[in-house]
Amino acid sequence: MAACQTVSHTVLAKSRWLLSAIGLLFFFGAWEASVRTGLLPAGMVPAPSSLWQAWRDEVQGGFWQQAIKDSLGHYLLGLAIGSVFGALLGLLCGMLAVLDGLLDGIVRLLRPVPGLAWVPFAILWFGLNTAGATFVIAISVFWINFYAAYAAVKSVDPEFYELAASFGHGSFFGRLVKLVLPASAPGLMAGLRTGLGQGWMSVVAAELFGVPGIGARMMQASSLLATDVVVVYMLTMALLYALTDFLFGFVRKFVLRWQP
Repeated sequence: MAACQTVSHTVLAKSRWLLSAIGLLFFFGAWEASVRTGLLPAGMVPAPSSLWQAWRDEVQGGFWQQAIKDSLGHYLLGLAIGSVFGALLGLLCGMLAVLDGLLDGIVRLLRPVPGLAWVPFAILWFGLNTAGATFVIAISVFWINFYAAYAAVKSVDPEFYELAASFGHGSFFGRLVKLVLPASAPGLMAGLRTGLGQGWMSVVAAELFGVPGIGARMMQASSLLATDVVVVYMLTMALLYALTDFLFGFVRKFVLRWQP
């Protein structure tokens, strides 16, 4: 029975990959045809066939590699800071009712503020540098991980706390290590994975004020109406997210290896 289920999952996975590839081919084919037939204005929307040369020019000029290097710097740092502090505070608020009550009003006040709204403060506090971009990305990632961790802790069955106490793990750290972290691991991993994508979406906002990177390069290209270059970096960001999500899959599989 298990062998049949494994084969079934493999077939479904292959079918999904095939359907995904067909969908992408159809999308780019329709896009190319729309530009060539004049349905979409070539001056405003570049044809997919023009992107290869635009990418080669960026690579040969060294702009593409440098933009990725710059963006990865503050992306990874902002992702790490926002994820760690967000998950940690979410865990603590979920476990400590007093802290949850104290921070409830502050969380409700600050949570609706988008990451883009923090850009002026990032400029004032950190200047036009990587630290400011890192701050904006960290803020965007923070709330996702906070709520993921908070919800994961709140979903733990209260009876498990009594069970943990009966086995000598009634202290705060005992409950945290022996019960909360293992039980919350799937939710924490889900929050981290969502944060990976949110971090890349925040890169453009974080670089709007002139910090070097993919977003800044896109803004420069758009000011010159080089739409093909803009699309190249849009696709670059999509590929980088796909890569980070793929690599995170191995981390998730390792952390949750106890799951069936």
